Amino acid sequence: MSDPVVVSARASVHSIDHFALNVPSIDDAARFYRAFGLDVSTAGPQASQLELRAADGHRWARILPASSKSLAWLSFNCFEADLPVLRAQVEAAGGVALNEPVPDPQGFWFLDPDGNLIQVKAGPKTSPSSKHPCVLAGSAADERGSHTRSESQPVRPRRLSHVLLFTPDVPRALDFYGKTLGLRLSDRSRDIIAFTHAPHGSDHHLVAFAKSSARGWHHAAWDVDNVNLVGEGASQMASAGYTKGWGTGRHVLGSNYFHYVEDPWGSFCEYSADIDFVSAGHAWPAGDFAPEDSLYLWGPAVPGNFIHNTEAPA
Repeated sequence: MSDPVVVSARASVHSIDHFALNVPSIDDAARFYRAFGLDVSTAGPQASQLELRAADGHRWARILPASSKSLAWLSFNCFEADLPVLRAQVEAAGGVALNEPVPDPQGFWFLDPDGNLIQVKAGPKTSPSSKHPCVLAGSAADERGSHTRSESQPVRPRRLSHVLLFTPDVPRALDFYGKTLGLRLSDRSRDIIAFTHAPHGSDHHLVAFAKSSARGWHHAAWDVDNVNLVGEGASQMASAGYTKGWGTGRHVLGSNYFHYVEDPWGSFCEYSADIDFVSAGHAWPAGDFAPEDSLYLWGPAVPGNFIHNTEAPA
């Protein structure tokens, strides 16, 4: 069934600028993300941090040394005229504003109800404004339909698509991010999982929330051209020794083809292709789906650790 379509007049962010992730081993992170196909460079004091870039050249992530894995912060971009309105929306919704010290003086910073550190700043729209065509042409008669393994080129994701966070209260997260950042519900499954998009042209989900006993980082999804590259990415990671994960399959909510690779800290990176797209100003008919109809259309059975939040207390 579908929820009533409600179009909000609130100001909204338009895209994710980057995420920052704490990890216990920078060396392990560099090996994992390079194998995944991202450009990895050192940054920070004594080159103790990493920066991740996709094929588009944008810095999508900062990786920071810490005793354990967790989200350090999540940074959103907005149009400059919307920045003061968004700040007022955050204050009205009870967001905990932060001043100094913060990692970056641009925009403003606050804590969400789960304690996640969030930045909002004026910046370029990094999310697409229209759906990228997903072309995988079939072969004609009397032609080879594929190339050899030795001719395969490294899979390099084009861009970040979305992130998924664990939260103890999915409805609260939906309400808060709707009132503060203008994110709109795309689809949900009860209070178990929910997907949100930005109203300025966005993939089916920009930020998603999954139920857990504690906050936590679940995965970052990276866009590739087609399902064949999803599969080649899975093989690329397996050849590098990263065989744990889930896929290859196709989701129901978002419709994207997927393959998740488990990182060294129990969270995931996803190769994603052909995700649903919500055009600017379009009122997407958000649905509430039964759990058995919400996760995947086809693919292998979901591994038990896929929904395990490694950041939750034992």
